[in-house]
Amino acid sequence: MIYHWTYENVDQTSIDQLYKELKVNRVLCELLVKRGIKSFEEAKTYFRGSLTKLHSPFSMMGMDTAIERINEAVKNKEKILFYGDYDVDGTTAVSLCYLFFRQFYEHIDYYIPDRHSEGYGISEQGIDYATEKHCALMIALDCGIKAIGPINYANEKGIDVIVCDHHTPGEQLPPALAILNPKQNNCKYPYKELSGCGIGFKLCEGYAEKNFIKKEKLYSFLDLLCISIASDIVPLTGENRILAKFGLLQLNTKPSPGVAAMISLIQLEKAYTISDVVFKLGPRINAAGRMAHAKAAVEVLIGQTDSAVLQVKNEERQSLDQSITASALEQLELDENKDTVTNVVFNPSWHKGVVGIVASRIIEHIYKPTIVLCESNGELTGSARSVKGFNVYEPLKACEELMSKFGGHAFAAGLSLPKENLEAFKQKFDDEVRKRILPDDLIPKIAIDAQLKLSDVSDSFYHILQQFAPFGPENMRPIFETKRLADTGYSKIVGDNHLKLSLRDTEGNRINGIAFRMGDKLSLLQRGAIDICYVLEENLWNGKTSLEIIAKDIKASE
Repeated sequence: MIYHWTYENVDQTSIDQLYKELKVNRVLCELLVKRGIKSFEEAKTYFRGSLTKLHSPFSMMGMDTAIERINEAVKNKEKILFYGDYDVDGTTAVSLCYLFFRQFYEHIDYYIPDRHSEGYGISEQGIDYATEKHCALMIALDCGIKAIGPINYANEKGIDVIVCDHHTPGEQLPPALAILNPKQNNCKYPYKELSGCGIGFKLCEGYAEKNFIKKEKLYSFLDLLCISIASDIVPLTGENRILAKFGLLQLNTKPSPGVAAMISLIQLEKAYTISDVVFKLGPRINAAGRMAHAKAAVEVLIGQTDSAVLQVKNEERQSLDQSITASALEQLELDENKDTVTNVVFNPSWHKGVVGIVASRIIEHIYKPTIVLCESNGELTGSARSVKGFNVYEPLKACEELMSKFGGHAFAAGLSLPKENLEAFKQKFDDEVRKRILPDDLIPKIAIDAQLKLSDVSDSFYHILQQFAPFGPENMRPIFETKRLADTGYSKIVGDNHLKLSLRDTEGNRINGIAFRMGDKLSLLQRGAIDICYVLEENLWNGKTSLEIIAKDIKASE
């Protein structure tokens, strides 16, 4: 894939002012200004985030009502059911709330719908389960904001419902007793980008405050919230950044029992980062719901089941992911209608549990908004993923009359539709995307954060750079560009077409690194000077730590 390198203009006066106040490398000041940080105090808040800086849970609309109802349930010894979605966000939310309340209340249960037989959101089967178990209160986590019919059904059964959801609300809200969602109209909660587990956390925080429970009894489960924030790809800004930072600390020092068991199987030789959570922990938790039943993930996370079950399911998921991606790409290659701005593929036999992953994989090869569909319960169901900067939710909403159900975010969504609507849907979805997408949106880009000289790369520079972490959406690991580097003569292809780099600048400064799956770029290095964009990382080898570059792209110098 050919990338376009982009550069953002930045206010040099603001950089100069911050440089005078902080007295650190000017490149670091440039990175801060690009994050909206222009003073010493703002930098202090950014670098020294504290749990004391979290917003009051009672500034969230519906929180007072929700806590009053939970207190009433506890007082009357009513049974409470935590109902969560089957992905990482939903299962961690259920696990966090269950573990927190279990410390002082025994009349609780949990329910995770089956991805394959029930689908996304609150199901009638789940409400029937709550009825059978004599639950008087159901707390929906990471789902429920569009569950008008199911919540009506719960009300008919005499079950009160509290919705804790972060997905975009529809025009009509469900008839729940209380709705906790910062994105609903008139909600004054200052931060709008919490994960579903994050809203569950705020519910527990509100309960703790109202009942004079020490916050430490909740903070001990911040590792679960960190896994949710990382895996659900929510912005790593504001409150999420604080929660993720202290969640990572909890995960790396004193993880909750289920998480500790998973970590022991993976045996990572360094402290976990957000990236490690996304690629190592998240997929294992998700694998339960993708390949079998997500209840197994909750059982592991609350310490009821051996975590090895998730390892086995993840290996099954990886095999399916690879084979279905190959099949989908082949289908797109054979498609006679190539004049589209979208990828929409369907195969009735594909596994429902991996279609979202496959959609992301396809975009890595064919850079267009993508939908992957399979067949389940007599209709088509699948996942949508978008390219960077394009809101796929809007064109999906414009196709609403062709779908039986849909929901999600700007860059990822789930949907279902009748089989007979497939061709009409493909055409309308492509038309609606074409109306909104810009030609530039279909060009894969790498955003360069700053120019960096090899002489600036030092342990002290990297130490401050690491304080920008945790990295994630809207607070990504900085990508640097260094121009006119040359091969020292020791760069070579290793492994599966990876390029081991050994580079020097015109002043004799040297650095090593790796360019994954870029073995074909070796000829560029051998022909002359190159420009490279990369992230900086520490490399631990034989007990020695050194800084190296992880290349994002390489091109010949002009």
